[in-house]
Amino acid sequence: MLEKIEKLTAEIESLQVANAEELEVLRIKYLSKKGEIPLLFNDFRNVPNEQKKEIGQKLNVLKTFATDKINALREAFDEKKNDDDTIDLTRSAAPTPLGTRHPISLVREEIINIFSRLGFTLAEGPEVEDDWHVFGAMNFADDHPARDMQDTFFIQRNPADVLLRTHTSSVQSRVMENSQPPIRIICPGRVYRNEAISYRAHCFFHQVEALYVDKNVSFTDLKQVLLYFAREMFGPETQIRLRPSYFPFTEPSAEMDISCNLCGGKGCAFCKNTGWVEILGCGMVDPNVLEACGIDSKQYTGYALGMGIERITNLKYRVKDLRMFSENDVRFLEEFESAH
Repeated sequence: MLEKIEKLTAEIESLQVANAEELEVLRIKYLSKKGEIPLLFNDFRNVPNEQKKEIGQKLNVLKTFATDKINALREAFDEKKNDDDTIDLTRSAAPTPLGTRHPISLVREEIINIFSRLGFTLAEGPEVEDDWHVFGAMNFADDHPARDMQDTFFIQRNPADVLLRTHTSSVQSRVMENSQPPIRIICPGRVYRNEAISYRAHCFFHQVEALYVDKNVSFTDLKQVLLYFAREMFGPETQIRLRPSYFPFTEPSAEMDISCNLCGGKGCAFCKNTGWVEILGCGMVDPNVLEACGIDSKQYTGYALGMGIERITNLKYRVKDLRMFSENDVRFLEEFESAH
Protein backbone atom coordinates (compact mmCIF):
# COMPACT_ATOMS: atom_id res chain seq x y z
CA MET A 1 0.00 0.00 0.00
CA LEU A 2 2.89 2.36 0.66
CA GLU A 3 3.97 1.97 -2.98
CA LYS A 4 0.45 2.81 -4.19
CA ILE A 5 0.36 5.94 -1.96
CA GLU A 6 3.75 7.12 -3.31
CA LYS A 7 2.67 6.42 -6.90
CA LEU A 8 -0.61 8.34 -6.49
CA THR A 9 1.21 11.25 -4.81
CA ALA A 10 3.57 11.53 -7.79
CA GLU A 11 0.67 11.36 -10.28
CA ILE A 12 -1.36 14.02 -8.46
CA GLU A 13 1.65 16.32 -8.15
CA SER A 14 2.10 16.34 -11.93
CA LEU A 15 -1.55 16.92 -12.80
CA GLN A 16 -2.41 19.58 -15.48
CA VAL A 17 -5.75 20.49 -17.04
CA ALA A 18 -6.78 22.37 -20.18
CA ASN A 19 -10.48 22.80 -19.48
CA ALA A 20 -13.24 22.26 -16.94
CA GLU A 21 -14.13 18.83 -18.32
CA GLU A 22 -10.62 17.46 -17.77
CA LEU A 23 -10.60 18.84 -14.24
CA GLU A 24 -13.87 17.07 -13.41
CA VAL A 25 -12.54 13.78 -14.80
CA LEU A 26 -9.50 13.98 -12.51
CA ARG A 27 -11.63 14.80 -9.50
CA ILE A 28 -13.81 11.75 -10.11
CA LYS A 29 -10.74 9.55 -10.71
CA TYR A 30 -9.05 10.40 -7.44
CA LEU A 31 -11.66 11.72 -4.97
CA SER A 32 -15.13 10.33 -5.85
CA LYS A 33 -16.63 7.50 -3.77
CA LYS A 34 -15.21 4.94 -6.20
CA GLY A 35 -12.04 6.92 -6.81
CA GLU A 36 -8.55 5.60 -6.20
CA ILE A 37 -8.00 7.34 -2.86
CA PRO A 38 -11.33 6.24 -1.27
CA LEU A 39 -10.55 2.68 -2.48
CA LEU A 40 -7.27 2.81 -0.57
CA PHE A 41 -9.23 3.79 2.55
CA ASN A 42 -11.45 0.73 1.95
CA ASP A 43 -8.35 -1.50 1.80
CA PHE A 44 -7.02 0.05 5.00
CA ARG A 45 -8.87 -2.65 7.03
CA ASN A 46 -6.49 -5.26 5.61
CA VAL A 47 -3.35 -3.47 6.77
CA PRO A 48 -1.49 -5.21 9.64
CA ASN A 49 -2.02 -3.53 13.01
CA GLU A 50 1.65 -2.57 13.38
CA GLN A 51 1.47 -0.56 10.08
CA LYS A 52 -1.93 1.10 10.55
CA LYS A 53 -0.59 4.23 12.26
CA GLU A 54 2.02 4.98 9.56
CA ILE A 55 -0.20 4.11 6.59
CA GLY A 56 -3.24 5.92 8.09
CA GLN A 57 -1.21 9.15 8.41
CA LYS A 58 0.06 8.84 4.83
CA LEU A 59 -3.48 8.21 3.53
CA ASN A 60 -4.78 11.35 5.27
CA VAL A 61 -1.88 13.37 3.87
CA LEU A 62 -2.57 11.99 0.37
CA LYS A 63 -6.28 12.85 0.53
CA THR A 64 -5.55 16.39 1.75
CA PHE A 65 -2.86 16.84 -0.94
CA ALA A 66 -5.18 15.60 -3.70
CA THR A 67 -8.03 17.86 -2.55
CA ASP A 68 -5.75 20.91 -2.39
CA LYS A 69 -4.30 20.12 -5.82
CA ILE A 70 -7.73 19.82 -7.46
CA ASN A 71 -8.89 23.06 -5.82
CA ALA A 72 -5.72 24.88 -6.90
CA LEU A 73 -6.18 23.70 -10.47
CA ARG A 74 -9.80 24.87 -10.39
CA GLU A 75 -8.85 28.35 -9.07
CA ALA A 76 -6.05 28.75 -11.61
CA PHE A 77 -8.35 27.67 -14.41
CA ASP A 78 -11.10 30.10 -13.30
CA GLU A 79 -8.65 33.02 -13.14
CA LYS A 80 -7.30 32.21 -16.59
CA LYS A 81 -10.83 31.95 -17.95
CA ASN A 82 -11.82 35.34 -16.47
CA ASP A 83 -8.68 36.96 -17.88
CA ASP A 84 -9.40 35.58 -21.34
CA ASP A 85 -13.00 36.82 -21.20
CA THR A 86 -12.32 40.36 -20.01
CA ILE A 87 -9.06 41.34 -21.67
CA ASP A 88 -9.40 43.92 -24.44
CA LEU A 89 -6.53 43.52 -26.88
CA THR A 90 -7.33 46.90 -28.50
CA ARG A 91 -6.63 48.85 -25.31
CA SER A 92 -3.37 50.71 -24.78
CA ALA A 93 -0.83 49.27 -22.38
CA ALA A 94 -1.35 52.10 -19.89
CA PRO A 95 -4.78 53.51 -18.91
CA THR A 96 -5.62 56.79 -20.65
CA PRO A 97 -7.57 59.24 -18.47
CA LEU A 98 -10.55 60.90 -20.12
CA GLY A 99 -10.38 64.64 -20.60
CA THR A 100 -13.07 67.26 -20.18
CA ARG A 101 -14.08 70.47 -21.91
CA HIS A 102 -12.88 73.77 -20.50
CA PRO A 103 -15.53 75.71 -18.52
CA ILE A 104 -15.15 78.68 -20.88
CA SER A 105 -15.92 76.38 -23.83
CA LEU A 106 -18.90 74.90 -22.02
CA VAL A 107 -20.46 78.30 -21.33
CA ARG A 108 -19.56 79.62 -24.78
CA GLU A 109 -21.41 76.75 -26.43
CA GLU A 110 -24.39 77.19 -24.14
CA ILE A 111 -24.66 80.89 -25.02
CA ILE A 112 -24.37 80.12 -28.75
CA ASN A 113 -27.06 77.44 -28.48
CA ILE A 114 -29.47 79.84 -26.75
CA PHE A 115 -29.09 82.51 -29.42
CA SER A 116 -29.16 79.97 -32.25
CA ARG A 117 -32.67 79.04 -31.11
CA LEU A 118 -33.60 82.67 -31.80
CA GLY A 119 -32.25 82.51 -35.34
CA PHE A 120 -28.76 83.96 -34.76
CA THR A 121 -25.95 82.51 -36.86
CA LEU A 122 -22.30 82.21 -35.87
CA ALA A 123 -19.81 84.78 -37.19
CA GLU A 124 -16.07 84.93 -36.47
CA GLY A 125 -13.21 87.22 -37.41
CA PRO A 126 -9.45 87.72 -36.94
CA GLU A 127 -7.93 88.49 -33.55
CA VAL A 128 -5.27 90.69 -35.19
CA GLU A 129 -7.23 93.63 -36.56
CA ASP A 130 -6.90 97.14 -37.96
CA ASP A 131 -7.98 100.35 -36.29
CA TRP A 132 -10.93 100.88 -38.61
CA HIS A 133 -12.81 97.69 -37.83
CA VAL A 134 -12.11 97.85 -34.09
CA PHE A 135 -12.61 101.57 -33.47
CA GLY A 136 -13.37 103.66 -36.57
CA ALA A 137 -16.40 101.73 -37.79
CA MET A 138 -17.70 101.49 -34.20
CA ASN A 139 -17.96 105.30 -33.83
CA PHE A 140 -14.99 105.72 -31.46
CA ALA A 141 -13.68 109.26 -31.48
CA ASP A 142 -10.09 109.83 -32.61
CA ASP A 143 -9.08 110.80 -29.05
CA HIS A 144 -11.02 108.02 -27.31
CA PRO A 145 -8.97 106.52 -24.41
CA ALA A 146 -9.38 103.00 -25.84
CA ARG A 147 -7.10 104.02 -28.71
CA ASP A 148 -4.21 104.71 -26.30
CA MET A 149 -1.38 102.24 -25.82
CA GLN A 150 -2.11 101.92 -22.11
CA ASP A 151 -5.45 100.29 -22.99
CA THR A 152 -4.76 98.46 -26.28
CA PHE A 153 -2.01 96.13 -27.52
CA PHE A 154 -0.71 97.71 -30.74
CA ILE A 155 1.34 95.54 -33.08
CA GLN A 156 2.06 98.38 -35.50
CA ARG A 157 1.30 102.11 -35.30
CA ASN A 158 1.36 104.67 -38.12
CA PRO A 159 0.93 104.69 -41.04
CA ALA A 160 -1.60 101.86 -40.47
CA ASP A 161 -2.55 100.82 -36.95
CA VAL A 162 -2.56 97.06 -36.42
CA LEU A 163 -3.66 95.78 -33.04
CA LEU A 164 -5.09 92.91 -31.04
CA ARG A 165 -8.85 93.41 -31.03
CA THR A 166 -10.26 94.79 -27.78
CA HIS A 167 -13.77 93.51 -28.45
CA THR A 168 -15.55 91.24 -30.92
CA SER A 169 -17.47 94.23 -32.32
CA SER A 170 -14.89 94.15 -35.11
CA VAL A 171 -16.66 91.02 -36.38
CA GLN A 172 -19.91 92.98 -36.53
CA SER A 173 -18.33 95.75 -38.60
CA ARG A 174 -16.87 93.22 -41.05
CA VAL A 175 -20.22 91.45 -41.47
CA MET A 176 -22.12 94.73 -41.98
CA GLU A 177 -19.53 95.86 -44.54
CA ASN A 178 -19.97 92.73 -46.63
CA SER A 179 -23.69 92.03 -46.36
CA GLN A 180 -27.02 93.81 -46.26
CA PRO A 181 -29.86 93.38 -43.74
CA PRO A 182 -31.44 91.35 -42.41
CA ILE A 183 -28.37 90.55 -40.30
CA ARG A 184 -28.69 88.38 -37.20
CA ILE A 185 -25.31 87.13 -35.90
CA ILE A 186 -23.58 86.12 -32.71
CA CYS A 187 -19.83 86.76 -32.47
CA PRO A 188 -17.82 84.84 -29.85
CA GLY A 189 -14.06 85.13 -29.51
CA ARG A 190 -10.97 86.04 -27.54
CA VAL A 191 -10.13 89.70 -26.98
CA TYR A 192 -7.14 91.55 -25.51
CA ARG A 193 -6.72 94.60 -23.30
CA ASN A 194 -3.67 96.07 -21.65
CA GLU A 195 -4.66 95.46 -18.04
CA ALA A 196 -2.80 94.24 -14.96
CA ILE A 197 -3.50 90.58 -14.27
CA SER A 198 -5.36 89.89 -11.01
CA TYR A 199 -8.09 87.68 -9.64
CA ARG A 200 -10.70 89.95 -11.27
CA ALA A 201 -8.98 91.07 -14.50
CA HIS A 202 -6.75 89.63 -17.22
CA CYS A 203 -4.93 90.86 -20.32
CA PHE A 204 -7.03 88.50 -22.44
CA PHE A 205 -10.53 87.18 -21.98
CA HIS A 206 -13.52 86.01 -24.02
CA GLN A 207 -16.58 87.86 -25.27
CA VAL A 208 -19.83 87.05 -27.02
CA GLU A 209 -21.59 89.82 -28.93
CA ALA A 210 -24.87 89.66 -30.81
CA LEU A 211 -26.16 91.92 -33.58
CA TYR A 212 -29.57 92.18 -35.24
CA VAL A 213 -30.19 94.68 -38.03
CA ASP A 214 -33.43 94.83 -40.00
CA LYS A 215 -36.40 97.08 -40.68
CA ASN A 216 -38.39 98.24 -37.65
CA VAL A 217 -36.13 96.70 -35.00
CA SER A 218 -36.94 98.31 -31.65
CA PHE A 219 -35.67 98.40 -28.08
CA THR A 220 -38.64 96.21 -27.14
CA ASP A 221 -37.24 93.49 -29.39
CA LEU A 222 -33.92 93.79 -27.57
CA LYS A 223 -35.56 93.56 -24.15
CA GLN A 224 -37.43 90.39 -25.04
CA VAL A 225 -34.24 88.73 -26.32
CA LEU A 226 -32.41 89.70 -23.13
CA LEU A 227 -35.16 88.29 -20.92
CA TYR A 228 -35.23 85.05 -22.91
CA PHE A 229 -31.44 84.68 -22.67
CA ALA A 230 -31.33 85.36 -18.92
CA ARG A 231 -34.00 82.78 -18.14
CA GLU A 232 -32.51 80.14 -20.42
CA MET A 233 -29.05 80.62 -18.90
CA PHE A 234 -29.85 81.17 -15.23
CA GLY A 235 -33.32 79.73 -14.70
CA PRO A 236 -36.98 80.54 -15.40
CA GLU A 237 -37.36 82.68 -12.26
CA THR A 238 -34.62 85.11 -13.29
CA GLN A 239 -35.59 88.79 -13.54
CA ILE A 240 -33.75 91.51 -15.46
CA ARG A 241 -33.41 95.26 -15.21
CA LEU A 242 -31.86 97.76 -17.61
CA ARG A 243 -29.87 100.81 -16.48
CA PRO A 244 -28.96 103.72 -18.79
CA SER A 245 -25.32 103.69 -19.87
CA TYR A 246 -23.01 104.88 -22.66
CA PHE A 247 -21.20 103.03 -25.44
CA PRO A 248 -19.82 104.72 -28.57
CA PHE A 249 -21.52 102.25 -30.92
CA THR A 250 -25.05 102.20 -29.43
CA GLU A 251 -27.64 104.89 -28.71
CA PRO A 252 -29.55 104.58 -26.46
CA SER A 253 -27.30 102.26 -24.42
CA ALA A 254 -27.97 100.22 -21.31
CA GLU A 255 -26.37 97.78 -18.91
CA MET A 256 -28.36 94.73 -17.90
CA ASP A 257 -28.54 93.23 -14.42
CA ILE A 258 -30.10 89.91 -13.46
CA SER A 259 -31.60 89.02 -10.11
CA CYS A 260 -28.89 87.36 -8.03
CA ASN A 261 -29.07 83.62 -8.60
CA LEU A 262 -27.52 82.96 -5.19
CA CYS A 263 -29.96 84.76 -2.95
CA GLY A 264 -32.90 84.99 -5.36
CA GLY A 265 -32.76 88.79 -5.30
CA LYS A 266 -32.99 89.10 -1.51
CA GLY A 267 -29.44 90.43 -1.11
CA CYS A 268 -26.17 88.71 -0.21
CA ALA A 269 -22.42 89.34 -0.19
CA PHE A 270 -22.08 88.22 -3.83
CA CYS A 271 -24.51 90.87 -5.10
CA LYS A 272 -23.37 93.37 -2.44
CA ASN A 273 -26.81 93.17 -0.83
CA THR A 274 -28.46 94.78 -3.86
CA GLY A 275 -30.16 91.63 -5.17
CA TRP A 276 -28.80 92.37 -8.69
CA VAL A 277 -25.72 91.33 -10.67
CA GLU A 278 -24.53 93.04 -13.86
CA ILE A 279 -23.87 90.68 -16.78
CA LEU A 280 -23.82 92.60 -20.08
CA GLY A 281 -24.08 95.85 -22.03
CA CYS A 282 -26.49 96.53 -24.87
CA GLY A 283 -28.29 99.15 -26.90
CA MET A 284 -29.65 100.22 -30.28
CA VAL A 285 -26.97 100.39 -32.97
CA ASP A 286 -25.88 104.00 -33.47
CA PRO A 287 -26.88 105.31 -36.95
CA ASN A 288 -23.28 106.43 -37.47
CA VAL A 289 -22.15 102.78 -37.20
CA LEU A 290 -24.71 101.66 -39.79
CA GLU A 291 -23.71 104.42 -42.21
CA ALA A 292 -19.98 103.74 -41.74
CA CYS A 293 -20.57 100.11 -42.71
CA GLY A 294 -22.67 100.99 -45.77
CA ILE A 295 -26.17 100.38 -44.35
CA ASP A 296 -28.90 102.98 -44.77
CA SER A 297 -29.75 104.13 -41.23
CA LYS A 298 -33.01 105.74 -42.43
CA GLN A 299 -34.30 102.38 -43.63
CA TYR A 300 -32.78 99.99 -41.08
CA THR A 301 -32.32 99.87 -37.32
CA GLY A 302 -30.73 97.30 -35.09
CA TYR A 303 -29.62 96.32 -31.62
CA ALA A 304 -26.38 94.92 -30.26
CA LEU A 305 -25.35 93.31 -26.99
CA GLY A 306 -22.13 91.96 -25.55
CA MET A 307 -20.99 90.04 -22.51
CA GLY A 308 -17.82 88.54 -21.05
CA ILE A 309 -17.88 84.74 -21.04
CA GLU A 310 -15.74 84.66 -17.89
CA ARG A 311 -18.35 86.80 -16.15
CA ILE A 312 -21.15 84.39 -17.07
CA THR A 313 -18.98 81.41 -16.08
CA ASN A 314 -18.31 82.99 -12.69
CA LEU A 315 -22.02 83.35 -12.08
CA LYS A 316 -22.75 79.80 -13.25
CA TYR A 317 -19.90 77.91 -11.55
CA ARG A 318 -18.79 80.31 -8.74
CA VAL A 319 -15.19 80.67 -9.94
CA LYS A 320 -13.70 83.47 -7.84
CA ASP A 321 -10.32 83.90 -9.57
CA LEU A 322 -10.17 84.70 -13.31
CA ARG A 323 -6.58 83.43 -13.50
CA MET A 324 -7.77 79.87 -12.96
CA PHE A 325 -9.30 79.87 -16.43
CA SER A 326 -5.88 80.19 -18.12
CA GLU A 327 -3.51 78.42 -15.70
CA ASN A 328 -4.59 74.93 -16.88
CA ASP A 329 -4.48 73.44 -13.40
CA VAL A 330 -5.69 69.87 -13.97
CA ARG A 331 -7.29 69.76 -10.51
CA PHE A 332 -9.47 72.75 -11.45
CA LEU A 333 -10.38 71.38 -14.88
CA GLU A 334 -11.34 67.97 -13.46
CA GLU A 335 -14.14 69.65 -11.51
CA PHE A 336 -16.03 70.11 -14.80
CA GLU A 337 -16.01 66.46 -15.93
CA SER A 338 -19.72 66.15 -15.12
CA ALA A 339 -20.68 69.48 -16.74
CA HIS A 340 -20.77 68.21 -20.35
